[in-house]
Amino acid sequence: MRVQHRHIIYVQGYDPRGLAQYYRMFRTELRKFGRLYQLTATISRPQSAPDGERASWTIETKAGDWQTRTSYDFLRFEDLIQRDLAAPIWGTVFQAIWIYWRLVFGGTIARFWKANWRFATFITYPHVLLLAEALCCCAIALAFARGLDALGIPELFGMAAAVAVFVALLGSVLKYTENQTYLLYLLSDTIWTWQFSHRARPEWDERIDRFAQYLADVARASDAEEIVIVGHSSGSFLGAEILARALNLDPSLGRHGPRIALLTIGGNFPNVGFHAVSKDFRDHLRELSIEPSIDWIDCQSRKDVMNF
Repeated sequence: MRVQHRHIIYVQGYDPRGLAQYYRMFRTELRKFGRLYQLTATISRPQSAPDGERASWTIETKAGDWQTRTSYDFLRFEDLIQRDLAAPIWGTVFQAIWIYWRLVFGGTIARFWKANWRFATFITYPHVLLLAEALCCCAIALAFARGLDALGIPELFGMAAAVAVFVALLGSVLKYTENQTYLLYLLSDTIWTWQFSHRARPEWDERIDRFAQYLADVARASDAEEIVIVGHSSGSFLGAEILARALNLDPSLGRHGPRIALLTIGGNFPNVGFHAVSKDFRDHLRELSIEPSIDWIDCQSRKDVMNF
């Protein structure tokens, strides 16, 4: 069956890049797509919703005897993500360490290792790197303290100075090597996922509820033949959660209008679902997986350490 009008609702992952950069990437890849498949593809300028939580544009593709119009919605979370990444460095570090060891003692990390050692390695990597950086900074601080001791500086003053050097040095390393290591970003991601799993981020829940209502409204009013909810990386479980909540708002969501499909790419559902407290999330996945009016396509890469 040829689709003349398709509506895509794209859910971003934990990515601080905003609309401008995402739209540029989209436009560049659309041009490559047109050249590769020898078709004509045009794209409109993005239009932002009044609340700034959603941007939309239209794509026209045609070749030979067919033409398809795609309405495209970009659901935005980058303001919340940028707020996370702007948090004080030491607050992020201490909170991430506290959460990681809660995962260890709560058995969640063990479930990660049992299910997918690559992802368990990935989620442990920033903590190993943080420990290595801390040990190097500690060695330099202790060497500084010994130097002060050799100069006859009182021991108490020397130790206080060493602590100050350690804190300043490690903070600088974390800040100025972030573009190479992504350590603070990964720690923030760990914090956010844990908080999301524990329903401890009401602003995220509220926005997901608004997006679910938007999806339900689109399904009732759109003249599209199909609606595809696309989630990439962490956007996979966000997209699934949006669709599940929309289905709760309108149990006949996929029966009275456009076909509904969920496309998840490089997802990491167990990153949320393996938390013991995530019963609601697991129930939502179960509802989606057995709902006959919803088509769910999941694309995986076994070599991708973030695909879990």
